[in-house]
Amino acid sequence: MAEPVLGRGDGDDRRLLRSTRVVTPDGERPAAVEVTGRTITAVLPYDTPVPPGTRPTDLGDDVLLPGLVDTHVHVNDPGRSEWEGFATATAAAAAGGVTTVVDMPLNSIPPTTGTAHLDVKRETARGRVYTDTGFWGGAVPGNVEDLRPLHDAGVFGFKCFLLHSGVDEFPPLDPAGLEAALAELTRFDGLLIVHAEDPGIIDGAPQRPGPKYADFLASRPRAAEDRAVEGLVALAGRLGGRVHVLHLSSAGALPLLAAARREGVRITVETCPHFLTLTAEEVPDGATEFKCCPPIREAANQDALWQALADGLIDCVVSDHSPSTVDLKHKDSGDFAAAWGGISSLQLGLPAVWTEARRRGHTLADVARWMSAGPARLAGLGATKGAIAAGYDADFAVLAPDLTFTVDPARLQHRNPVTAYAGRTLSGVVRSTWLGGRVVARDGEVTGEPAGRLIERPAGGS
Repeated sequence: MAEPVLGRGDGDDRRLLRSTRVVTPDGERPAAVEVTGRTITAVLPYDTPVPPGTRPTDLGDDVLLPGLVDTHVHVNDPGRSEWEGFATATAAAAAGGVTTVVDMPLNSIPPTTGTAHLDVKRETARGRVYTDTGFWGGAVPGNVEDLRPLHDAGVFGFKCFLLHSGVDEFPPLDPAGLEAALAELTRFDGLLIVHAEDPGIIDGAPQRPGPKYADFLASRPRAAEDRAVEGLVALAGRLGGRVHVLHLSSAGALPLLAAARREGVRITVETCPHFLTLTAEEVPDGATEFKCCPPIREAANQDALWQALADGLIDCVVSDHSPSTVDLKHKDSGDFAAAWGGISSLQLGLPAVWTEARRRGHTLADVARWMSAGPARLAGLGATKGAIAAGYDADFAVLAPDLTFTVDPARLQHRNPVTAYAGRTLSGVVRSTWLGGRVVARDGEVTGEPAGRLIERPAGGS
């Protein structure tokens, strides 16, 4: 039998990564992955000989996964870089096996609501990112005319809120503004991504400040998400636009989404590691590091989210990394109403999800589908990222799936040592992360200078 012929590719830098466990779009198998320059040029049999001039890397039984794509990250830079920044956020991402990040348009000053603001954001990020990094635009009152120019400038889509965002410089859209934004985006097939909570229901819910998590949970009821999703389904169906529901925590919205899909409505949905791995029953009173909006809900609700993932109704799992300084979490009073809402988890998403996925009988191929291929497809990057296959970027996460570690916030790469996962034991240690065929992180630390690229929505993409 003739030996396989390795493909050529565009550059002279050739590598061969070999593992007994390579996760490909067809499942997990032993394989040798050929990389030329920044690109995967072939996925070959495990025992393929190493040709002259090719650098071999034998990963043994560690799992070679496609690098994670995280399309929901609040970098907060410029303007609130004391909360986070491009260097620290992308270092945390790389340490956790994430190779592509898409930055949210708010919590930075200025927000990404016009092309001049996008230029500021890009200039701030340039030369400081350890991962490939792109940008969402924002849809806010009064910027309908800015949406097409932002789209043409390469943002991946447009985020909006239906209620107060938490920062005054990124106000919500009322129903008329929401319709106007989606109508404009539909003209050029742009994507609207929505924080889906209904303000009327939340305004009518009991608002009791203090340290009791049950009181905070009651202030953000599931009905607020369900009502908002119902409205988005109706609007997307009527206008024919593309809508994506961000950070779904309420399983009550799932039947609405399933029915909409059957009727051809173009609506997708994500959830987050904290909704899949943490439950309301285990949140201690006063533990404001668990506060996020929408909130972490009960175990039975979590079970339904997992079933929706297994059924393919939920499209992807992304972090919603929304950090802040320690003081904004108000740990002194433990007041959930006063604390900043956001879970810091960018470095921990892969092991957190894998720990629970394995317990529920899922595989690393499932995790790759949810955390690599799904987000890449959402962002229009599905032809180059999110899979180990010929022609894709050579972005990898190398995981020791059976090793465990205990989360120490002080050892994480993001800027402030606050996380809801502190003290938890997780399965799956990220040994190394590869971006464009080169190691950018190893054993929880970045290696070398930032080597990530600033990326744009592909022509014809979302």
